[in-house]
Amino acid sequence: MNKQKRVNCLSRRDFLGLGGVSLINLASAPFNHFDRINPDQQGRVIYDNITIYQQPSSSSDVIRQYWVDAILPITEATIGDEEPLYNRVWYRIGNEGYSHSGGIQPVRTIMNQPVSEIPSGGQLAEVTVPYTDAHWEPDSHKEVAYRFYYETTHWVIGLTFSDDGTPWYRILDDKWDLILHVMARHIRLIPSNELTTISPDVPAIAKRIEVRTLEQVMIAYEWERPVFMSRVATGAEFSNGKYYTPAGRHDIFHKRPSRHMAAGNLAYNGFDLPGIPWVSYITESGIAFHGTYWHNDYGKPRSHGCINLPSRASKWLYRWSTPVVPPDQQSGYEKFGTRVDVL
Repeated sequence: MNKQKRVNCLSRRDFLGLGGVSLINLASAPFNHFDRINPDQQGRVIYDNITIYQQPSSSSDVIRQYWVDAILPITEATIGDEEPLYNRVWYRIGNEGYSHSGGIQPVRTIMNQPVSEIPSGGQLAEVTVPYTDAHWEPDSHKEVAYRFYYETTHWVIGLTFSDDGTPWYRILDDKWDLILHVMARHIRLIPSNELTTISPDVPAIAKRIEVRTLEQVMIAYEWERPVFMSRVATGAEFSNGKYYTPAGRHDIFHKRPSRHMAAGNLAYNGFDLPGIPWVSYITESGIAFHGTYWHNDYGKPRSHGCINLPSRASKWLYRWSTPVVPPDQQSGYEKFGTRVDVL
């Protein structure tokens, strides 16, 4: 491969958001490959802490550390050290240095105009800022119930105002049936035309998904022709047991555009996770494809059975596959939806 050739199969935004779906290009890119990105691109520290190095290598000099939920400017993406081989993407943090991408969620800060007319059954929405706190009451001085993160999805059921006139959305928590409140400017209502089916003219029987656990990729096929690929993180072995994604033939039978997963769900990884986006279930026990905001480290098994995807990739899969969930519904069922082969 020409050492000066850029990774050009993805837009700069997709390179960050999907973590690089072209494994061949990412694996073979030179050590000093750089990809400049939009000036408004930010990164949220996902892990307890991350280290900034002078070069995109953990063997280079340490510059400093940042702690969980710190918001940093991402100015470049590059291919760094040969280790970890499964994910060689590093981000340049401002002019300070480099940090491995696995512990940084690419985010933006986009404010929204509040909408007063919410459908009677509610409407799906997504967080468009690095994070926003959900309060029990529409008041930023009141107790925080949860922190909602970028690209998580939630069900808005109304608009209310704090005593000082600040607009807040009322959020229905689908796990505990609770009402939470989030600043309306931090949430974007998702229009129905953004939830239309992808490739609607392709018969359902002609669509198939393949999850290759050895390579840690998923591939979507139409008439056995690959049309989409993304890196994934499937089930792994932990100190308390083996949680491998079950091999074999499955079908997507239940989908939800948003799900609060906690103890009792197989996505549970020691956390209480509200707003998991674009969930497509393949087993009755809860194994599903879904978006992920608690790591950005795809290409390695690390889940409790579910198939972790970058949120934008999970949204594509959700829209492309069956069953189809109407925009005004919180879930959809179909006994035999899109076929899934886990290899």
